[in-house]
Amino acid sequence: MLEKRSQLPREHDVDPDKFIYCLEGVPDVAANQITEVQKSLEELALQFGVASIYQTCDTIEGLETSLNILILDDHYFKEYEIIYLVMTGEANSICLNDYYYSLQEIAELFEGKLRGKIVHFSNAKVLDLDGEEAQYFLDITNARALSGYGNAIDGLSSSNLDKVFFHLFNEDDDLFQVVEELHQKHYTACKVLDFRMYY
Repeated sequence: MLEKRSQLPREHDVDPDKFIYCLEGVPDVAANQITEVQKSLEELALQFGVASIYQTCDTIEGLETSLNILILDDHYFKEYEIIYLVMTGEANSICLNDYYYSLQEIAELFEGKLRGKIVHFSNAKVLDLDGEEAQYFLDITNARALSGYGNAIDGLSSSNLDKVFFHLFNEDDDLFQVVEELHQKHYTACKVLDFRMYY
């Protein structure tokens, strides 16, 4: 299992109390390749001083193990405000190793364990839930919010908008303010990708 803590340049005044935990679904964790997501997280650290932990998984067991290790063994867990999931899938599911798992199943794996966290999906998968599905995920996991994009456009990654979202949230943890500012500053990207948040 690959783990990488992003390096932070010394000149940044970094708030060490806020981290992003990124879990990327890959075809094979043993391949150990540098992905675009890793590069993006390094840029996030260099540009905005936002620290992150990056891990990969290729099965649902790997996803469960990675998050459980974070929750149970990492004494900094309360300081991870955003769980950033980069995996393919459909409106209400993720896909790992050609198997689909519903967000309801994911919620039940992490029942009560994501209190106060924002679970954010990249546009590698569309996030399109009805009110009941979103509420179920939030109620079961105790997550603060669930966010992502309604459009997955071939060749257009959400990574730049993700970085801005993480940076804004690092500056101000008022979700409404952050979403409003994101739309004001990056209106076109928000519209094209269809940024959405359930809370």
